[in-house]
Amino acid sequence: MMTPNQMLRKAKNQKGFTLIELMIVVAIIGILAAIAIPQFGQYRVRAQNRAAASDVRNITTALHGYYADHQQYPEGAASTEP
Repeated sequence: MMTPNQMLRKAKNQKGFTLIELMIVVAIIGILAAIAIPQFGQYRVRAQNRAAASDVRNITTALHGYYADHQQYPEGAASTEP
């Protein structure tokens, strides 16, 4: 068993991380970021596409509701122009 003096001496000698340990942590964080950032971009694109599809469905529903009330679509809703 260690004496209190030996424990204090050992505690004073172990103050922090070594440079190698810190470099390994930075490298691991860099690798994780390199994997995560492209995935995040793909999630954003997919979310924007789904939001656009939802908007189209909402507009379609609103147009059908307008047609049910007025027996015609609003002017300019069904354009034949390219």
